[in-house]
Amino acid sequence: MAPVFAHGQLRLYLLSLLESGPKHGYELITALSDRFGGTYRPSAGTIYPRLARLEEEGLVTRYDEERKSTYALTEAGYAELQARRGDLADLEQGIAETVRERASQVREDVRGTMHGLRADLAAAAQQARDQAGQAPHADQHASSHVHRVEAEQLLSRFRDEVRAELRRADAAGQVERLTVDTLRTVLDTALAAVRSTLR
Repeated sequence: MAPVFAHGQLRLYLLSLLESGPKHGYELITALSDRFGGTYRPSAGTIYPRLARLEEEGLVTRYDEERKSTYALTEAGYAELQARRGDLADLEQGIAETVRERASQVREDVRGTMHGLRADLAAAAQQARDQAGQAPHADQHASSHVHRVEAEQLLSRFRDEVRAELRRADAAGQVERLTVDTLRTVLDTALAAVRSTLR
């Protein structure tokens, strides 16, 4: 994928994130990840050097508290933001487009992975049918019942685990549109793959 920010844009966006109040570096990383719907999460090695540069330029100030550093805009930082409102508006528009492109790419990647899984399941199902054709009818029926029970247990466990993850993420305010779209794609493709093994 293409770089998320052009030269100087991350610097400006960090200033805009600090406009609402002081933040730790980790909070800035999380805010960026949230803004991109989880499709981009900058590393600490990307964020902290830029914060240090902003501090050198007098645009932010750093307060050290125990093992954490908090960053806040200075008067010069506010002035820089005010002078570059037009640039910031253009940047927000570009970010929205980037999020759409990245979300689309994630969905395509998921579809590709699921299609590969579908093919693997179909091949496994054919092999199982071939083997079952060689087994006596009574044994085949008993085996089918055992496998159905096991499959239902797997479905139940999957449902419970996904629900637990969604509730945890919702409590942290992290369920994004991309999450729903990805889940829909995965489940639709998985359903089609399972159906193909039952024919």
